[in-house]
Parts: sequence; structure tokens; C-alpha cells
Amino acid sequence: MSFHGKSIEGGFRQPVFDAQATFRAVMEALARPGTIQKSLAAARPPAPLTPEAGAVALTLCDHDTPIWLDPPLQAEEAVRAWLAFHTGAPIVTNPSDAHFAFVSYPATLISLDNFAQGTQDYPDRSATLVLQVETLANGPAIALEGPGIRTTARLAPSPMPRHFAEQWVQNRARFPRGIDLVLVAREGVAALPRTTRITAEE
Repeated sequence: MSFHGKSIEGGFRQPVFDAQATFRAVMEALARPGTIQKSLAAARPPAPLTPEAGAVALTLCDHDTPIWLDPPLQAEEAVRAWLAFHTGAPIVTNPSDAHFAFVSYPATLISLDNFAQGTQDYPDRSATLVLQVETLANGPAIALEGPGIRTTARLAPSPMPRHFAEQWVQNRARFPRGIDLVLVAREGVAALPRTTRITAEE
């Protein structure tokens, strides 16, 4: 198979229906932090971009949404070509210029404050980070509180960025500015919007 063929293949089999299903899953995850939504459509991007992260990219990214890739993803020409062909989204090198960031190794991610935080007048001009994690349910547990959560929710993603709890306190303090997180794994998709408070469980 040629390199060109690899960059063209691996999109949604039913683009309209698959994008709708994935969009609903991501929106439901953002509306109900701590829940794991399992109805992501199948995508087949080149490694190390995972099928779940690829599905999110196909659904949410287009020529108006600059993308930042962490170093392992940026280093793979096949990943960049696949994203360019299927989404048309420009890939930027400065994280503060990105609307979406895709992260294959969250444990080595740069600080969250490097990404676009939005402004007081336009908080929606912030970045959404898509983290590829190994699990959403079997890592160190965190308790979640805030909008969309009746009392307390529980999530156990791993791996997460270094000093994540401290970084997240700082992120929430910037509200209405701040970044949102979408977490993808084999189990599905979960989200941590900037309004969510987290605490480590004992």
C-alpha cells in the first residue's frame, strides 16, 4: 500500500451517520462529566493516533479549526497527511494557536496554560484538548463535582498530565476562560469541561 493510500483510507465508512454518532457522544460526555460514552464511530487512522481520537478529529475538526499535535503525533508524516486529507484542518506548531490539541502521551504533555485560554469576552476561543489515555476506569480515581453532575461522579483515567490536580485548579480559576478536556480510550469517551471540580479519591 502506498503512503498516499494510507492517508486516504481509514475515514468513516458512513461519514454522515458516523459523525453524528460521535458528535452526540462527545456532547453527552461534556454535558455529563464523569460518564463514559461508548457510541464512538470507527475510524482507522495511522498510529499513534488512536481510532477513538481519529473519530473525534473527523467529527469536530475542519479547515477553520487549527490543530496542534504532541511530538509523537507531529513526528508521524502519515498522521499529518491523514488529518489533512480527512479534515482539512491546518496543523500549527504553536499550541496557543490551536482550537484542538491531540495528545498521544498525556504524561509528557506541556502545561495546560500553554494552550489558548479564550478571553473574558470570548471564552469559546479556548482550546479543547483530546487526550489519548489507556483507560478511563482503571487508573487513579478522581471525584468530580459541578454542572451536569447531580452530586459526585467518579472517573479513573490514566495516564494523565503531570501535576494534573494542581493544573486543573488553576484552569478552573481562570473561568470563564480555560481549556476543556476530552478523554478517549478503548472504553469510549469522557470529558472534563472547565467548570468541573476534581479531587483525588482516598
